[in-house]
Amino acid sequence: MEESDSRLERRGFLTLAKRILIASGLAAFFGPVISFFWPNVLEETPTKPVVIGPEGAIPPLESKVVRFGRYPAIVINTQEKGLVAYSAVCTHFACIVSWNPESGMIECPCHAGFYDPLDGSVISGPPPSPLPVYRVSTDNGQIILRSS
Repeated sequence: MEESDSRLERRGFLTLAKRILIASGLAAFFGPVISFFWPNVLEETPTKPVVIGPEGAIPPLESKVVRFGRYPAIVINTQEKGLVAYSAVCTHFACIVSWNPESGMIECPCHAGFYDPLDGSVISGPPPSPLPVYRVSTDNGQIILRSS
């Protein structure tokens, strides 16, 4: 009699394990499908201004990459135009660009794309279009970044 009781317990355990595996498999399959139709709250570019920091936070010929909505932005303090801001995402393959003060260019490390820091236009390399431009200003001693 003990033998049949242990078989029922084992069978019950295997049935429970099977149900758990089926439920987790269905969740793994349908989870991404459901999340695809659920919109993400994070905006491409924010509609409200973003405070970068105090007015002297970015010294001349230096830059700062900041979070700006879904993608980062790069703010550069140039000698010619002062503070300028662009999307920090390369228009070629979406790599994050960086400012190189030695060369005086915005550079993409992935495929040797180079951008002009004064207007974001392509100097050389494979990028098909210039970097999107953002408005940067100083208000009440703070550096403020806005989408165009």
